Amino acid sequence: MAEKMLRSWLQDQKLRAPEMKDAPVFYRNLEEALDVRRVNHAMFTRTKSAWKTGDAIDFCSNDFLSLGSSGAIRKAFLDELAAHPDFSLYSGGSRLADGNYDYIEQVEQEVADFHGAETALIVNSGWEANSAIFSAVPRPGDVIVYDELVHASVHDGMVRSLSIRKVPFGHNDVDALRKVLVSIVNDDPAIKDGSRSILISVESVYSMDGDVCPLMEMLQVAKDTCPHGNAVFIVDEAHGTGVLGPKGRGLVSKLGIEKEIAIRLHTCGKALASSNAVILGNATVRNSLLNYARSIIYTTAPSFPAVAAVRAGYRLLSSGAAQERQDSIQHLVKLFFGILAENPTWQKASDTGMLFIPVSRNWQLKEWHAHIVPLWTRQKYNYWLVFHLQLSGFSAYPVDYPVVPKGKSRVRLIFHAGNTEKEVKALATTICEFAQEMINIEEMDDSAAQLPIKVQQMYALMGAA
Repeated sequence: MAEKMLRSWLQDQKLRAPEMKDAPVFYRNLEEALDVRRVNHAMFTRTKSAWKTGDAIDFCSNDFLSLGSSGAIRKAFLDELAAHPDFSLYSGGSRLADGNYDYIEQVEQEVADFHGAETALIVNSGWEANSAIFSAVPRPGDVIVYDELVHASVHDGMVRSLSIRKVPFGHNDVDALRKVLVSIVNDDPAIKDGSRSILISVESVYSMDGDVCPLMEMLQVAKDTCPHGNAVFIVDEAHGTGVLGPKGRGLVSKLGIEKEIAIRLHTCGKALASSNAVILGNATVRNSLLNYARSIIYTTAPSFPAVAAVRAGYRLLSSGAAQERQDSIQHLVKLFFGILAENPTWQKASDTGMLFIPVSRNWQLKEWHAHIVPLWTRQKYNYWLVFHLQLSGFSAYPVDYPVVPKGKSRVRLIFHAGNTEKEVKALATTICEFAQEMINIEEMDDSAAQLPIKVQQMYALMGAA
């Protein structure tokens, strides 16, 4: 199955436009644009992971707590539906028209209470949530300051924002944030006198880097530079939901600063293994979204089954049933880091910059580790490593530009509660085998002409197809 998936993916990377000289210009132009991606093996395709058929081990999916693969969320969801046998399949319209109903409001309040927030608003996806927040909340004269690695949906929302000024700062860099804030306060009289606001956008856990936001330090910087209290935070907890904080409440709750954060976003399509997302804030924030967010106003409200799935996931969290799963992820990530740290091949590969894991630095001293472990590589090595892993029975994917900045290729590994120690040990061993092969190749006189064995196998498969 892995060979079939990889062969299909490689076939999709073949250039198409040169073969379409006689095709209609509309389609030829589209293929020329796609060929820009294909030339770097970077065209996205409808991939079907081998782990879904049992032919590989999952180190790539967003089912962090394994609530999906274990069937736990399915059982909780079906139990919730059984408790409401006369539910309607449809919501009936927008939240502002016929799409509001008692059940969704009840679940929203339960979620708000769980996170220590005043209100919650359930929307159809995390993308829709960020689009709504950043297009509707900032007022004219406000300034948006954002971590340079925030999600693409934040950028889409900012495009439609009434805020004209948007300023990035270096990723997770507290000093860089301070400099940006000081500059804005000094340049903008309305910000300086407290009549307009600075909205600071960060994520609790960054999806492609696996690192955690230094939120407490940033909060203090904002207080120091904006004494009027007009610098507020919007925290995207998409990758912290379910895995970080007490009972998976997220980073904000872990730090106990729920009342100091203006807006939080929690998604349900990752650790909670369902769909939809929840925006947390006070009544003013919620009313602003309902009145000004086009992505909420002009779309159908979440249906009863969708909301029931949200409730099922949150009940697993609030009952403590998922705590052991959270603990399992921590154990497995530490095990992985420990195995690599003791392997001389890995050490050599890491020291030379061939393969390295930034989030593993000083791992023994860290209180908490994210389930996302990006393995950075030299250019193209991320694809070669993925070939090696896939053909060895591990599902993982390469990440490259435009998802991450140019020159920062990586393989994103995701650890799940359902992974076993045996699987993690085998993964670490397989990575080190690849590292040793690449070390041997690089030490050859004609290293540029050499390819690792499993890469040769893949190109042979592509040629035979």
